[in-house]
Amino acid sequence: MENRPLLTTTLLLFPLLVLLLSSTTSHAHNITRILAKHPEFSTFNHYLTVTHLAAEINRRQTITVLALDNSAMSSLLSKQLSVYTLRNVLSLHVLTDYFGSKKLHQITNGTALTSSLFQATGSAPGSSGYVNVTDLKGGKVGFGAEDNDGKLDATYVKSVAEFPYNISVLQISHVLNSDEAEAPTPGPSGLNLTAIMAKQGCKAFADLLIATGAHTTFEENLDGGLTVFCPTDAVVNDFMPKYKNLTAAHKVSLLLYHGTPVYQSLQMLKSSNGVMNTLATDGASKYDFTVQNDGEIVTLKTKATTAKITGTLKDEEPLVIYKINKVLLPVELFKPEVETEAPAPAPTPHKRKTKKDKDEAEADAPVDDSEDQTADNENGVGRISGGHLIWMVLSSCMGIFFM
Repeated sequence: MENRPLLTTTLLLFPLLVLLLSSTTSHAHNITRILAKHPEFSTFNHYLTVTHLAAEINRRQTITVLALDNSAMSSLLSKQLSVYTLRNVLSLHVLTDYFGSKKLHQITNGTALTSSLFQATGSAPGSSGYVNVTDLKGGKVGFGAEDNDGKLDATYVKSVAEFPYNISVLQISHVLNSDEAEAPTPGPSGLNLTAIMAKQGCKAFADLLIATGAHTTFEENLDGGLTVFCPTDAVVNDFMPKYKNLTAAHKVSLLLYHGTPVYQSLQMLKSSNGVMNTLATDGASKYDFTVQNDGEIVTLKTKATTAKITGTLKDEEPLVIYKINKVLLPVELFKPEVETEAPAPAPTPHKRKTKKDKDEAEADAPVDDSEDQTADNENGVGRISGGHLIWMVLSSCMGIFFM
């Protein structure tokens, strides 16, 4: 009976242990490796790589891949779609939510409308990038594109791999038909960058690119990868007085400063903080800025200003265009911001201490235990890593349990 409180403590500590284990474990996934174990999906796996969707899938934290076997892929390839159109079709088969085999039969009201990568990347017109998932009679589950007149083209076949709630790979019977996804899609070189910007709140910046001829440099970098940071119309209009004072060459440099010659998704920007070169970088002229993030907020910091990413106009590898709330100011053209320090507090009048004040001060002074604290830290008491904490809790639980 005397061990009952200890047993109760043990039972209370086990949920804490489970929580610690779950919070310190990371489930990084690789769709290419997952599918490589299943030869029947070799064609599907190959085209996920060719279309760069594999990299996008691996960057996502919660994803469901509707895999097509070699027979279903053969039917799709017979349509002789371009690689860029094929990317849209396959991205419709990648859902931005987690659906394990059990969840398929536990859908509220029996049906769910979920976004695909085709929708999430901004490539799908309207809501055509949504997929209908419906729990049918007889244990079957149907899948269909939202723009397919309510038809469910495919059914669930089997679970290929599941890592809750990170990635689920489910085989479906047929390709999801979508006129919008199969519509001819121009390659990166065929995209009109300035038209994309102008339609989504960045017309003023697009007009400057055209007026200076800087848009040609952006377009030349499309095939190899391009990230554009586009100030909104209101921001550019407010900046115009300063812009007009720049020389023609400096205007071009400023505009090129808003592009980087590499594709950087938002997730990549969040995980790769640091200095980034731009299209304006040229030998001695650095023209770089620093990428930083605070949670979900990504900032672009120069010594002259700090801008925030406020939205995404287009994200389809190898091109991504972001909206920002300020014009990026390179220190090569603009003076650095001067950091103002807080004024020092005014000195207080010095009062001569009496013998009584000194005695009281000595009595009230705290004991200096810095040496004790240092010893504790060196022995691992003051700073415990997650792994050590887990094993300490586990050891304590087991020791108490067997007392």
